[in-house]
Amino acid sequence: MKRADIENGVREVLAARGRISVDLAEFDPGCSLYDAGMTSHATVKVMLGLEDHFDVEFPDELLQRSVFDQIATIVGAIEKLLADQR
Repeated sequence: MKRADIENGVREVLAARGRISVDLAEFDPGCSLYDAGMTSHATVKVMLGLEDHFDVEFPDELLQRSVFDQIATIVGAIEKLLADQR
């Protein structure tokens, strides 16, 4: 799966479950999602949505605020999880 496809999927899940009041289509992947309004509660919903969307499971070591702070870090985590499935 291409990085752009992963990023688009992440943006879709964030739009559906992140409860963020900014346009995620234009949101800089390096900006903080928490600064944009995502809460810890929404993070759990996003994580579950990402697991469903990409058919992955986040291990304990990736369940950190820093992983879910930016689109770029979420994409990196998904890339790692998908690579580990091969």
